[in-house]
Amino acid sequence: MLKFDIRISVLNMITQQTILISTDGRGFYDITTKVNSLLHDSPVENGLCHVFIQHTSASLLICENADPSVRHDVEQFFSKIVIDGDESYHHSYEGPDDMSGHLRTILTETSIVLPVTERALNLGTWQGIYLFEHRYRAHKRKLVITFYG
Repeated sequence: MLKFDIRISVLNMITQQTILISTDGRGFYDITTKVNSLLHDSPVENGLCHVFIQHTSASLLICENADPSVRHDVEQFFSKIVIDGDESYHHSYEGPDDMSGHLRTILTETSIVLPVTERALNLGTWQGIYLFEHRYRAHKRKLVITFYG
């Protein structure tokens, strides 16, 4: 017989912040601690967290947070399917990683929604939130983080 633990929360509060994350170029940037600290400072106890990145050449991922080789393998996968400087691309205004950065974003996510439980992101044991920078040079990336509770 299945047993369920049912909790009911009324959503009646929304808070929103915009933050800037500086990247050093292509790679993964763990933003879990930052989002959790913003949540801790908000009045939301239970509800949802929405994270949105306002860019077309960087994205968001929920990924393994314990073994960095997972993120290395994700980058290797993307480097095989989305080739920088592919001659078939017309768009290369900002360099060989311009169009490939856009394609990487299209194939991933620009927003994620997470459950909030007792003033914490309700992530799995090995999950972290990552900004996935697709360009080679450093950027300042703007994220809009909204808590509903």
